[in-house]
Amino acid sequence: MSYLPLSVSMVAVFFLPIIVPTIALDRRPSSNRMFFVSSARRLEKPISSVAVAAKAATITTVDTHGGGERPCEPHPCSSMLDRRSVLTDIIFKGTVSATSVVFSFPIETPAALAANKEAKENLSTSGKNNRLKNRLGKRILTICGIMDELQRDLFQNRWDLIEQYPTQLRSFVPVLTTFTDTAFPGDGSDQGLRVALRYEVGRFFGAVERLKLAVSRKDIDAAYLAYANMALHFDRYLKAGILYQYQEISTEKYFENLDDSIIYADPRKNPAYVRDLVILASGPDKGRTGTVIGIFPDTQNRVVKLDRYDPTSPIREIKVVTKEWAALRLGEQDPDAVFLIPRKDAKEE
Repeated sequence: MSYLPLSVSMVAVFFLPIIVPTIALDRRPSSNRMFFVSSARRLEKPISSVAVAAKAATITTVDTHGGGERPCEPHPCSSMLDRRSVLTDIIFKGTVSATSVVFSFPIETPAALAANKEAKENLSTSGKNNRLKNRLGKRILTICGIMDELQRDLFQNRWDLIEQYPTQLRSFVPVLTTFTDTAFPGDGSDQGLRVALRYEVGRFFGAVERLKLAVSRKDIDAAYLAYANMALHFDRYLKAGILYQYQEISTEKYFENLDDSIIYADPRKNPAYVRDLVILASGPDKGRTGTVIGIFPDTQNRVVKLDRYDPTSPIREIKVVTKEWAALRLGEQDPDAVFLIPRKDAKEE
């Protein structure tokens, strides 16, 4: 004669008075199930939030003497666990345990369902914002190419071509505005970055208007200054918007103990002007080469458009340095890279 294992007997003593009166057998299938499982075996799935009504159950007894399990025949059933003590344990703990047997029950509560739905929506929104941010960032970087073409035409005094650029650049206003709000939507530091980005956008398009006015008067010096301000504020926008594609490092240590006289002319005796090819003779960017694109009349500081640091990047960094730091390069030099950009106008001479 076989005897029911001790663990199952204990469960029967503790739980049958509670469960039996509230379970009615029927033949309806369901996706929600209850299980009696040995506590020595880890539950494969965590207790999720799902319905207070259990619509089906399967019981497994554990044979502690024979070293194995004897599954009983599954009995589909439906129940409404309206006993307050059991219901409380299920909702707040997810399990009801006794010795070596665990009664686990997948449950759903309105609060948990709402939290899960909100988490999925937030994840979906975050993914959409990141994709939009990446698309806008790539679009903004195309302005770098437009600025290079504008520099080429400006240095060649092509007024008929220069007058087309303000309208073309104006079309990027909604792109820059949308990127600012999408990339930094929060409060705190994000709010400060939004203010900084909007400030740089305002200064950039203010310089665009000054370029337009200089073109109408064919004032080359005013056009140089307007372009220099455009390049400077757009560069600051890229840095504030974390759109730079490389990490800035100091190059000064690489040019220590070199004979400077064979590299550049003395900037105090022979200063650099707009369109001159220069090398930075001092400062953290010492040794980097570039082109003077503007001079601020009040300070005589030079605005230098550095040569491309990364050949695969469209970005050319803008630096404002003193007259003594921008030194004319000596020897035969290749022209600025902007002059290698082909014009799209087939009628160009």
